[in-house]
Amino acid sequence: MKLEHMYQDIILDHYKHPHGKGLAEDFNAEVHHVNPTCGDEITLRVTIDPDDHKKLIVSYDNQGCSISQASASILFDQLNGKTFAEGEAAVDHIVAMLQRAVEPDEDILGDGIALEGVAQYPARVKCALLSWMAWKDAAIQALGTENSTQNESN
Repeated sequence: MKLEHMYQDIILDHYKHPHGKGLAEDFNAEVHHVNPTCGDEITLRVTIDPDDHKKLIVSYDNQGCSISQASASILFDQLNGKTFAEGEAAVDHIVAMLQRAVEPDEDILGDGIALEGVAQYPARVKCALLSWMAWKDAAIQALGTENSTQNESN
């Protein structure tokens, strides 16, 4: 089987059987991002793990093309329960991969390496990055909220 076919299968599997889809009731930050060029949308929530304040819990709901939906499922697998630094490194890596600036690293992106082929279609790069940008935005907001709450209690 060719590598590109395997990657297509990974993307289709995440699209048809999304991992972690559904919004958590409790959360520290929520963002809603839209890709106006094709109508993809995601609502993503980040919760600071009450047992380990360095880790972030992800929940999301999305609609749109198979690339954007699969990418959100992949993001859930890779970033749920990770620290901001780990998540930010993954976001930076996927952006660089889609700009063809780095070779994909499976240790960082897991199934996200399957999105490498999207770089050939510039109009689809926004689809692949929508959830990752939403995660970064929500994570920054959640951590900012926690820091301001801690400062108020001191």
